[in-house]
Amino acid sequence: MSSVIPRLAVVAAGAMGAAVAKRLTSFGCTVYTNLNGRSEATRKRAQDAGMIDLSVDDLVLKSDWILSILPPRDAVSFAEKIQKVAAKHGSALLSPRTFVDCNAVNPETVKRIAALFAGTSIGFVDAGIIGGPPKGDYNPTFYASAEDMRILDEFTTLSKYGLKVSPLKGEGVGVGDASALKMSYAGITKGTTGLYTTMVLAAHASSPATADALMRELQMSQPILLDRLVKTVPPMLPKAYRWIGEMEEIAGFVGGSEGDVYRGIAKVYERIEKSIAGDQEDIATLKSFVEKAKESR
Repeated sequence: MSSVIPRLAVVAAGAMGAAVAKRLTSFGCTVYTNLNGRSEATRKRAQDAGMIDLSVDDLVLKSDWILSILPPRDAVSFAEKIQKVAAKHGSALLSPRTFVDCNAVNPETVKRIAALFAGTSIGFVDAGIIGGPPKGDYNPTFYASAEDMRILDEFTTLSKYGLKVSPLKGEGVGVGDASALKMSYAGITKGTTGLYTTMVLAAHASSPATADALMRELQMSQPILLDRLVKTVPPMLPKAYRWIGEMEEIAGFVGGSEGDVYRGIAKVYERIEKSIAGDQEDIATLKSFVEKAKESR
């Protein structure tokens, strides 16, 4: 890579992508994106982050790094699009560039994506983002792994421009390991949030009195669990639609019948998504449980 300040493409300009872009532009980086077909809210986020709207072809031609930060269901199709554009331009790609998959996908999916760039001039980094969007002094961690240690070291230098990059190195480490870490972490954190949600709704379905008794018992015997429930369930609600695909990816990572645990949690998040778009009864139940838990402290 060039020693000059890097040019990066960040797709898409969602909550995470735009916040990552804003952090990079605040350090003087040029950040591109593609806003074709995106909402006005997304366009406003991109503008506020200092992102420059380009066609996908120009993203590939102008960027040193292409960071894919998308819902899991879009990860493969976006990588295929980039690979096709790169193949079309061929010799026009005079400088090296690297595709970085930052999505919540399982190791098999990310290896499939990496294979798209095998034998091309485009390098590949597997990156798993752990944490929320950058804000103030806070940065999530980009855990990264690659087959080419030189490319991995170059990606790590982006720490100079506001990203918190933690490379995975050691015997046997390569593409798939950063995604495996992301799956394992999210399986614990978002998985337990799904379990809390499931049992609160199940208790309430028995009777509101059952849910109230559950809350009181947790307060007495499991205050740490109740505190975690109170902190994680409300912010999950608007994100549930994005977590459906992530739970399905985790199910594939776990594999076998054990993965059914996460297929079930994906159904829970699908239920929350439908409630938000529909009668919102489940949302009201969860919010009421949380408010009563707060008042009982």
